[in-house]
Amino acid sequence: MTTVKRHQVVIIGSGFGGLKAARSLKHADVDVTLISRTTTHLFQPLLYQVATGILSEGEIAPTTRLVLRDQKNVRVRLGEVEGIDLQAKTVTSRLMSQETVTPYDSLIVAAGAQQSYFGNDHFATFAPGMKTIDDALELRGRILGAFEAAEVVTDHAERERRLTFVVVGAGPTGVELAGQIAELAERTLAGAFRSIRPEDCRVILLDAAPAVLPPMGRKLGLKAQKRLERLGVEIQLNAMVTNVDYMGITVKDKDKDKDKDKDGSERRIECACKVWSAGVQASPLGELIAEQSDGSQIDRAGRVIVEPDLTVKGHPYVFVVGDLMAVPDVPGMAQGAIQGAAYATDIIKRALAGQDDPANREPFKYWDKGSMATVSRFDAVAQVPIPKTSKKLEFGGPLAWLAWLVLHLVYLVGYKNRLTTLVTWFITFLGRGRGQMAITSQMIYARTAMQALQSRQGPLAAVEAADKIEKDESA
Repeated sequence: MTTVKRHQVVIIGSGFGGLKAARSLKHADVDVTLISRTTTHLFQPLLYQVATGILSEGEIAPTTRLVLRDQKNVRVRLGEVEGIDLQAKTVTSRLMSQETVTPYDSLIVAAGAQQSYFGNDHFATFAPGMKTIDDALELRGRILGAFEAAEVVTDHAERERRLTFVVVGAGPTGVELAGQIAELAERTLAGAFRSIRPEDCRVILLDAAPAVLPPMGRKLGLKAQKRLERLGVEIQLNAMVTNVDYMGITVKDKDKDKDKDKDGSERRIECACKVWSAGVQASPLGELIAEQSDGSQIDRAGRVIVEPDLTVKGHPYVFVVGDLMAVPDVPGMAQGAIQGAAYATDIIKRALAGQDDPANREPFKYWDKGSMATVSRFDAVAQVPIPKTSKKLEFGGPLAWLAWLVLHLVYLVGYKNRLTTLVTWFITFLGRGRGQMAITSQMIYARTAMQALQSRQGPLAAVEAADKIEKDESA
């Protein structure tokens, strides 16, 4: 008696898109392999709260394997995807020295995006991004470490440098982080030092764009800007970063008034702690997929310009969703990834039932549910489309903040995480304390140490070293 092999679905990525795709196939007659470079499902919008000591990493990043353990048709595999062969229908991943080749019948690529430094990747050494748990923990170490260093230095100029924080990028992440650094200094750390007053620190939010929160429009951008300024945050717009080093950053101011004497002028901001939230770059897998397709292209951010059914040309069961897909009017937000994954899995289910015709599929339609950004305690801005019209409802203040809290609680994975997050928010926002203020030297120096090792001994040096340690211990 022969056993009929079930349809094999491979999902790359454990973010919003990847997890949604796996869950949507729970009752389908398929075997699912989810391959991810991390062990967790990361709720990226709350990373800034990990960086500023409000939440722990576990509350926003549950273990993917545990989230899916009751779904028997899913296998979770840890590894870095190094190759995708669209002709052979295989995905090659690596964990340390172990290479695994996984065949597929349908492929959903939800590999997400990483921080973009616009061709200046060396900036990352001194200005970490905000895309991973490692980023958030490193930033927590740098932020709190700056206050500790300022307490002990005796040189006035160096103390001012230590107490200057620069956030590059005035999008939602930058706005939220700048606001929380200011509140951390003013509320939580006030009175805790003897040589410095943390509330006297300087927080700067700068962007090359002429407005705060550009995607949300002028009205909400100005509302957020005014609230940040009341917190003491300096807003510097039309300011492009040209260099980042240990001591600070170099900024070129744009010619706002068309005065040629001002055009191209550069200035320095001496600062110890720099944060980069100015741009994103899609996973390199996007280019790899496009090269093997029958003519699909990538955009300037590395996203795949997909077909109306979210596939790549010539491969009707290779779907690209989330931050890796380029679809007009679909922002790089959680909702785009979730809806794209749901659409792709619906097609796979119809194909299993013999009801799919790739040439006549209904195109993907995105439902815009709006966008929000929290500015500070009890203050946020929100933009919600009005059904059946082209207008949007825009509002801010405590009501928007409450809406933001509810929305983020709904999308957190796991009842325990929702409950602990709610309790933590209640304590933090009504009081002054924050429960995640511990820092270690590893938070601050581990990444740079690994980079130094790789630069001396090759790109896989750190992985090979860890693999050798593991083998030695097992021996």
